[in-house]
Amino acid sequence: MPVATLSYNYARSTAMLGPLSPEHDPGGYDLCLQHARNLQVPAGWQLERMTAPPQAPSSAPSFLTDLADEVRRIGWGDYARPAPQPDPAGVVELGRRGHLRVIADMTSAR
Repeated sequence: MPVATLSYNYARSTAMLGPLSPEHDPGGYDLCLQHARNLQVPAGWQLERMTAPPQAPSSAPSFLTDLADEVRRIGWGDYARPAPQPDPAGVVELGRRGHLRVIADMTSAR
C-alpha cells in the first residue's frame, strides 16, 4: 500500500520523498512504507525527506477526512510488523482452481 510519493529535480540532483500525493503525477512514484524507509539515491544526489504539512482544523470533520488522517498516521508510523503465520499442521486446503487455493487455518478456528 503506497504511503509516500517520490519525485526528482534533475537540475539540482535531488530526490524528494514526501507524503502520498492526492493527485497522479506522471513524474512521481508512489512507494510503500518499506521502500520509502529504505530509499537510497545515486552517488552525488541528495535526498530530501518532507513530512506531512500540518492539517488545518476543519469546521465540519467528515468520514473521509478522518479516514485520510488515519491512513497517514498508520503509513508514517512504525507498523511494519510481520503478519502472523499459521501453523502448517493446521492448514487445510478447501478448494483449488488453477494456481489459486482456498485454505483455512483450523487451529485458529477453534
